[in-house]
This record gives sequence, C-alpha cells and structure tokens, in this order.
Amino acid sequence: MDSTIIWLQANAPMKPLLGQPCNGCGVCCAAEPCPVARVFLWQLRGSCLALEWHADVQQYRCGMLVQPATYLRWLPTSWQAWFAKRVRRWIAAGTACDSDALAANGALSEDQT
Repeated sequence: MDSTIIWLQANAPMKPLLGQPCNGCGVCCAAEPCPVARVFLWQLRGSCLALEWHADVQQYRCGMLVQPATYLRWLPTSWQAWFAKRVRRWIAAGTACDSDALAANGALSEDQT
C-alpha cells in the first residue's frame, strides 16, 4: 500500500465516504491531479496546482472550474464560461465523492460503509 501525506486547511470539511455527496473537502485534488490537470496543466503527480481554498465557504474549489483563465493564460475571457462548463462535466464537480483516499488519523476507514 502506498501512502502519501497531503496537507489541507484545518477548517476543511471531513472527506465524505465514497459515493456520498461532494462537500469540497479537497482530498481528491490534493492526493493526485485529475485528467483535466493532466491534460491542461501537464501535471502528472502531486497535489493539483489548481486546487483553491475558499475561506468564505470553508471549502476547496477547482480553480480550472471557477477561474480557468488564471491557470490557462491563453484562454480568452469570452471562453471562460464555456470551458468551465466542460470542466464541471469532465470532473463531475459537485456530484459524488469518487476518491478512495483514506485519512491517516483513522477518521475514515473502509469499515464506515
């Protein structure tokens, strides 16, 4: 079993169980880059460069979704909404947790199903 330490904000919500509604915990993006980050940011490992902490809502958000031109400087402003709509679909944003990462502190385990 491989283990990786990821660092998240202390106020971030606890990771939901696999299949539960997404709550913006950031674990999935901190554990590894998604296909969008791999293709558009050329990032193959590590925490996603576009993972953003939004203190006002105490949640993580995908920067490629909320402000894509910040990460893709070549993207015309008029295309941001179009691109964000595709990113939302490609990463299934806000649907269900698809990360099988587990908390090291034992807060989550496979037995919680």
